Amino acid sequence: MNIQIFGSSKCFDTKKAERWFKERRIKYQYIDLPKKGFSLGEYRSIRQKLTFQQLVNTKCKAYQDLYMAYITPDAAEDKLYGNPQLFLTPIVRNGKQVTVGFCPEVWESWE
Repeated sequence: MNIQIFGSSKCFDTKKAERWFKERRIKYQYIDLPKKGFSLGEYRSIRQKLTFQQLVNTKCKAYQDLYMAYITPDAAEDKLYGNPQLFLTPIVRNGKQVTVGFCPEVWESWE
C-alpha cells in the first residue's frame, strides 16, 4: 500500500486518520495541504475520482471570502486548485483510490 494523507494540522479528522493508520502499523505519507497544496498531477488524479462538491468545504472562511457560491463552475475549479484551504480534509489516497473525511470502513478494504 502507498497511502498518502492530505490534511491540515488543525483538523481533528486528519489526526484521527493518522492515528488509525499508526495503530495498524500502516506506513503513510502526510502532506500538509494548507502549506504545500497539491501538485497538478495529484489534483487531476483526485478530481477524476471525486466531484467538486465532495472536495469543497463550504463552511470554511475562505469559501465566503472568495465568493465561491457566486462564481461560475470553471472559475470555482481554478480557485479550488489555487486555494488548498478550501478542501475538506483528510483526503486519503491509495494509488487510484481516494476518500474524503474519516472513512475507516473503506480503508479496511484497502488492506
